[in-house]
Amino acid sequence: MLESLSKGLIVDPLPNHPGIDLSVPHAPGRPVKLDSFDKKLAIKNALRYFPTIHHQVLGKEFLDELDKYGHIYMYRFRPIDYEMKAYPIDMYPAKCKQAASIMLMIMNNLDKEVAQFPHELITYGGNGSVFSNWAQYHLIMKYLSQMTDHQTLSMYSGHPMGLFPSLPSSPRLIITNGMVIPNYSSRQDYEKMYAIGVTQYGQMTAGSYCYIGPQGIVHGTTITLLNAGRKYLSIESLAGKLFITSGLGGMSGAQAKAAVICGAIGVVAEVSLDAVTKRHKQGWVMEVYSDLDELINRIKLAKIEKKPLSIAYHGNVVDLWEKLAQSDVDVELGSDQTSLHNPFNGGYYPVDITFEQSNEMMVKNPTEFKLLVEKSLVRHAEAINTLSARGMKFWDYGNSFLLECKRAKANIMKNEREFLYPSYVQDIMGDIFSLGFGPFRWVCTSNDPTDLEKTDTISRQVIERLRNGDIPNNVHQQYNDNHLWISQAGQHRLVVGSQARILYSDCIGRVEIAIAFNNAVKDGTLKAPVVISRDHHDVSGTDAPWRETSNIVDGSQFCADMAVQNFVGDAHRGATWISLHNGGGTGWGEAINGGFGLVLDGSADADSRARMMLAWDVNNGIARRSWSYNDNAEATINRAMQHDPLLQVTIPNHTNDQLLLDLGL
Repeated sequence: MLESLSKGLIVDPLPNHPGIDLSVPHAPGRPVKLDSFDKKLAIKNALRYFPTIHHQVLGKEFLDELDKYGHIYMYRFRPIDYEMKAYPIDMYPAKCKQAASIMLMIMNNLDKEVAQFPHELITYGGNGSVFSNWAQYHLIMKYLSQMTDHQTLSMYSGHPMGLFPSLPSSPRLIITNGMVIPNYSSRQDYEKMYAIGVTQYGQMTAGSYCYIGPQGIVHGTTITLLNAGRKYLSIESLAGKLFITSGLGGMSGAQAKAAVICGAIGVVAEVSLDAVTKRHKQGWVMEVYSDLDELINRIKLAKIEKKPLSIAYHGNVVDLWEKLAQSDVDVELGSDQTSLHNPFNGGYYPVDITFEQSNEMMVKNPTEFKLLVEKSLVRHAEAINTLSARGMKFWDYGNSFLLECKRAKANIMKNEREFLYPSYVQDIMGDIFSLGFGPFRWVCTSNDPTDLEKTDTISRQVIERLRNGDIPNNVHQQYNDNHLWISQAGQHRLVVGSQARILYSDCIGRVEIAIAFNNAVKDGTLKAPVVISRDHHDVSGTDAPWRETSNIVDGSQFCADMAVQNFVGDAHRGATWISLHNGGGTGWGEAINGGFGLVLDGSADADSRARMMLAWDVNNGIARRSWSYNDNAEATINRAMQHDPLLQVTIPNHTNDQLLLDLGL
């Protein structure tokens, strides 16, 4: 069935156009205004994938797409002879397991159950692209089917540049997305370059083929909620406590599930009925309401019952916040996960106009739409401020919510430098990252649920062994939380798409779990290789001043050395593939992030790669955080140096505050 993947882009004859499939959600049009020169360039750039004999037919078709959608997706070449999803690895027509694993991961990213807008090749975040068009998809699949252990595939912002000779020890795939000259990293530059087909927004795990559905952040969201309860409310149990947020489209779909796992009442607003229906069907939300009065009554009853509950409110989150601000309901915790890195093209929908009206206005009247978004953000912030004054604890979820509120001139600043509310990394997750714990992930390429169950058991046993060792109390707390998570993960119906799991783990834990998986593949306990990766939103994966590095206090939060070093270091320490992106969850030009994938095939080579690469992948970030005066990171890197005598890291000398006072500072 999948043999056609090896044939690449079939143009003789041209396939029939499959039409626009209305059974799946589609990305809104893009309000890009190109001049005549740029339009010609966009068409030329699209047609270069095809023999000139087809240019007349395809040229008109692609111009129609450009005018209608603001981008050329090449819908004619969307595959329809097989279902787009992750298949068992042995079904892929590839010459090596590494290439087959990558094919599996790509198809999972484009699965309609996983991707936000699958036919526009967008996995999540409104613009997180796997590829820029369908021609690129067919080309990469052909290259992967041909790839040997002596070749590396080079990917330029969705475009497969080709297979190049390399060593068996080299990465099989190198991905860059949105790597533009810094002075051309504005939103306007991105919109133009994406429209003419020369760059794309890879988000974090979309354009690096590591997305595992909303499960990808559900553990991190669970940890955030648990620690918010501990820090803000001084409680261990969130039973009967209300958490209000928004977004069910992509990664944000994790919030409802995390609330239930923590025992809380989670209410998530979402304007897209498609997204609400999808998450309800998948079991990520338990109940759905569209009437605010009915919703308020249900919340009051739930607070009395104190049972875990997740509710989707189909409507605008501003209406929800304002209704709560007018009510007598106690809201203990609040946040936001709208895609505000992309505020004017589907990442945020203003109050007072419908979802459908927004999708039309953002294309036909983008100036007026921008004004409506800004007015909505002002109201959004005002309602949150009202509830905050009554005792609610609110945090920014690293989605540029506070930043866009500031740009909209909302009342959101404490002073010229500080927001009224903290970033969740700054206030909660930063300390956990600095202990070395982050979103370690794996995918069972057998696609067999029993293999996933076995990996859950293996990782739980590793945690049990490690937490009985000589470790600091704050590390022990993380191991306990993670043990609880992995012990219950199978019960929570987290799998969407590939048989995948996420587990926050530190350097030692990641290495030990990876080695145990590799041994299980070797001895046949697991039926097929395991792919390990992580979210780029991790200890060392991303430099982003409004999220991952928001707790960096030495002034280097705007520097991107860590992410670039991470990308390069993973490459020569054994990663199967590596990626470097401009953007991520906080927006184009607001972050640089690096990621990896590593195939554990049961070999001794995979064992040594995992040991070397995973240690670097974590300790690179710990060293950087230690150098910026983070106490947790300094203690963690000192422990790491004791564990590995070859590791030698520069430790900062701390300045006495009194000295600075004496200097008149």
